[in-house]
Amino acid sequence: MIAVELRKLALRPRVWVSVLLLCLLPAIVGIFLATADFAPPPGQGGAFLSAVVNDGALFPAAALALVLPLFLPIAVAVVAGDSIAGEASSGTLRYLLVRPVGRTRLLGAKMVALAVYVTAAIVIVVLTSLVLGVILFGTGGTPGVAGPGGQPTGVTSLSGQSLSSSGLGLRLLGAVSYIVASMLGFAAITVFLSTLSDSALGAALGGLAVLITSSVLETLDAAASVKPYLPTHYWLSWIDFFRDPVLWRNIDHGLLLQAGYIVVFFGAAWANFATKDVTS
Repeated sequence: MIAVELRKLALRPRVWVSVLLLCLLPAIVGIFLATADFAPPPGQGGAFLSAVVNDGALFPAAALALVLPLFLPIAVAVVAGDSIAGEASSGTLRYLLVRPVGRTRLLGAKMVALAVYVTAAIVIVVLTSLVLGVILFGTGGTPGVAGPGGQPTGVTSLSGQSLSSSGLGLRLLGAVSYIVASMLGFAAITVFLSTLSDSALGAALGGLAVLITSSVLETLDAAASVKPYLPTHYWLSWIDFFRDPVLWRNIDHGLLLQAGYIVVFFGAAWANFATKDVTS
């Protein structure tokens, strides 16, 4: 069943279009940075943009910072909203359930396919931005080789410490894993909405409404009591992987929060889908 869902995703042009658009935004920003005479001052613009001009190896981190707040959640909402509601609107859901598949197995396969999509999309963004970053900006030097003044020429963390290539790779892996977990928490919400509707667009818009509401509440001091429980609250904590030492507090809280969203909303989706009358 999982193989069937993965094949269906791979054969949908809009899935590949969404991945292409995710890669396109960092590419456009990188080209403008490479052709401009100056980089954004430190602390201004997207995270890592002021550093990538000196070291293209950091461009994948900058690309993640560019796509995460809006473009990646939109792509996830579209795919997750289509998971159940899309089958219902196209009239294929009833025929799927006529076969000895089982609703729990079908819903689980949908979630696994979503996880694979999110992981693949982020990995493709990282790899394409790494290649583009090295081509446009080169690398900052060879780790372990001293430059002028005896300073190491490797990649520099946000805390000003030199990172080896393997250290940077491990931090990127941690960041990618954290973002995947964050997006799966958001995807679980949208999948639940998809079980409530026969419209994939309606489910996707519902997921985006949750995203916008959470983002707006993050800016309000009056919502301070609920901020730690908002789905977007810890999304940017992946940046803490690039500090030295890694700041684990917000990362741990973010993972725990997303695990809660996955359990609660996947459970709600299962409870609703398992008892839902499917007539379309």
